[in-house]
Amino acid sequence: MKDKKQSRMTEQRRVILEEVRKLKTHASADEVYRMVRERLPKISLGTVYRNLDRLSECGEIARLATSGSQHRFDGNTANHYHVRCVHCGRVDDLEGVRIRVPEARVQESVDYDIVGHRLEFLGICPQCKCGQEASSA
Repeated sequence: MKDKKQSRMTEQRRVILEEVRKLKTHASADEVYRMVRERLPKISLGTVYRNLDRLSECGEIARLATSGSQHRFDGNTANHYHVRCVHCGRVDDLEGVRIRVPEARVQESVDYDIVGHRLEFLGICPQCKCGQEASSA
């Protein structure tokens, strides 16, 4: 949902948006900060945090509040699903998986105005799985 009151697209905000959108992963604010510093060496961590918040409030990016870890940011704002590693916190998109979530039925059963949904699967990522297999051998 884009904010009706669009904020000005500063150069810092534009660079942050470009960096988040080019990722296939879901970066933390600290990871975004490290990437953006390569292009804007004088940018502060606080500026990156504020701009990530603003970009997510405006609907330009999605803030993923995954349980048990810091927020991650996704440049893909279309409705899609995620899988999160319970060991390292890595988050990936679930590609090619279609799940029907009956928002209308949910709407009928609660006194909320349903505006969307998020679905997160939990698992062990390939790198952590390989590490487990190697340590048990």
